[in-house]
Amino acid sequence: MPAYGLEYHGIRNVAAAHWNLTTPALYEKIVSRGEGLIAHLGPVVVRTGTYTGRSPKDKFIVYEPSSAPHIAWGEQNTPLDPEKFDLLYYRLLAYLQGREIFIQDCYAGADPRYQIPIRVITTYAWQNLFARNMFIQIKDRQLLETHRPKFTVISAPSFHAVPELDGTNSEAFILVNFGRRLILIGGTSYGGEIKKSIFTILNYYLPQQEVLSMHCAANMGEKGDTALFFGLSGTGKTSLSADPERRLIGDDEHGWWKEGIFNFEGGCYAKVIRLNPLAEPDIYECTRRFGTVLENVTIDPVTRRLDLDDDSLTENTRAAYPITHLKNIVRSGVGPPPSHIFMLTCDAFGVLPPIARLSPEQATYHFLSGYTAKVAGTERGIKEPQATFSTCFGAPFMALPASVYARLFREKIKESQVQCWLVNTGWTEGPYGVGHRIDIAHSRALLRAALSGALEGVPCHPDPAFGLLVPDACPGVPERLLHPRNTWADPEAYDRTAQELIARFRQNFAQYAGTVEPTVRDAGPGGPA
Repeated sequence: MPAYGLEYHGIRNVAAAHWNLTTPALYEKIVSRGEGLIAHLGPVVVRTGTYTGRSPKDKFIVYEPSSAPHIAWGEQNTPLDPEKFDLLYYRLLAYLQGREIFIQDCYAGADPRYQIPIRVITTYAWQNLFARNMFIQIKDRQLLETHRPKFTVISAPSFHAVPELDGTNSEAFILVNFGRRLILIGGTSYGGEIKKSIFTILNYYLPQQEVLSMHCAANMGEKGDTALFFGLSGTGKTSLSADPERRLIGDDEHGWWKEGIFNFEGGCYAKVIRLNPLAEPDIYECTRRFGTVLENVTIDPVTRRLDLDDDSLTENTRAAYPITHLKNIVRSGVGPPPSHIFMLTCDAFGVLPPIARLSPEQATYHFLSGYTAKVAGTERGIKEPQATFSTCFGAPFMALPASVYARLFREKIKESQVQCWLVNTGWTEGPYGVGHRIDIAHSRALLRAALSGALEGVPCHPDPAFGLLVPDACPGVPERLLHPRNTWADPEAYDRTAQELIARFRQNFAQYAGTVEPTVRDAGPGGPA
C-alpha cells in the first residue's frame, strides 16, 4: 500500500481496497465477480452495457480559477459549476463506502522528462485491468510505495448522476477538474472514457511546456527514422502504422518535444469488428492472448469462441492490450523527431488523391481541419456521405485553443524539416455507392514509397481542384489511380463534387481564419478564399 493512500482522495470505509493487482489476480476477480468470461486462448470478454462508445455530450470541465483562463470553452469543452462537482463527488464518496475497489498506480508518458504519475480507482476489476493495459506499468515495488499521483481517475459505472441536481445531460458523466486534479466517471463503463480523460489532461499540460500533444500513431524504420500517422476513426491509422517492416512506437497518442517523440501509453485500444487476420495479423493475434480485454465482442458461452464479425451489440467492438503483446515494437516508447507525417482521410466523395505532398502551410491547414467523411450505414440516419472535421484530429480531447496546437505543429515541422503528406484511404473511381474503396495494399505501397524515398525525384503535378502536388508514378500503384479525376466515368461530375468538398473545407476553416497566418489560411483547397 502506498504512503499516499485513499484518505487523500476522501475515500474511507471501503469493504476492500486492492492495490496494483497483477493481470492474473485481476482475472480471478473478474471471473469471481461475474464481470466477464474468459474466451478461447485467454482474452477476457466484457460488456459495457448501454454505452458502447464515448459519450462526448456527457463530458464536462469544471470551471475553476487555475484552468478557466486557458480552456477553449465551447461545444467540446463544456463548463461545470465547481459546486455541482463537489456535490456529486461527496455523493460518490458515500457510494464507495462498503464497496470493493481496485487501484492501479501508473504513468502517462514514456519520456521521464514529461511523465505524469496517475492513479486509476475503479469499482470494476475489468476496468482496472483496462487501465493496467493502457497506461505505463510501474514494475518497481519501491516506486509503487512512494507513488504520488498528479492526477486521479475514479470510475464507478453503477453510480449515476441526477441531471436536475448535478447539471449533467444524463445519468452518465465524465468530469475533469484541473484544480482538484481529479476526474470522475460514472453511469458508463466504456473503457475509452478512462483512456481519453487522461489524454485530455495531457493535452492541457504538455503544450504549456512547449510539447505538442498529438492524436496519432507512430512507428520507426530500420534506420531509426520515425513517422507519424494522424487520422480519425475509419481512416486506417492503426492498420497502416502496424507495418511489419517498421517497429510500432504507439498506435494512438504521442508527444513531440524539441528532441523527439514519445508514446503517452503502454497499450493499444484497437477496433476489432470484422478484423481480417490476413490484413491485420498482429492485431488479430492480440484478440487471442491472455491479458487482452475485449469489449462487446460476441462470444459463444459454451465453446468460448469469438465471433469478430458479429456487430449485434455495436460496430465499436474493441480490444485493449499491452503493447508488449506485439512483437515488432519500440519498447522504450520514444524516438527521434519524425521525418515523415501522414494525414489520413477516408474521403467518401472520391475526389482527393491517394497521396499528395504538403507544404508546411498546407500541412498546418489540414492539421487544423482534421477532415474525413462518414458514409451511409456507419451511423443511423446517414444516407449520403457527410464531411466531418475534427480540430487537430482530436477535437473532443483538445482542452486548449486550436491556435496553441497549430503553432506548435508548424514550428516543429519546420524545425525538423518534416515531409508531410495527405493520404486518402477512402474512395476512388467515383464517390461512395459508385466507386470503391482504395485497396489497402495500394495505400501501403504509397506509404512505403514515401518512407523509402522512392517518391523523391518523381515528377509531380498540382491536382486541378485542390492544388496539391501529386506524384505521377509510384511503384506498385496503377498510375491512373494517382489522379482521381482520371478515374471518374464522368469528369464533370468529379468537378462538381470536388467544388462541393472545397466549399465545406472553407466553411469549416472560417473559425480559424483570424488566428493563423495568411499563408496558412490561403493554403487550403482551391487556393486563397
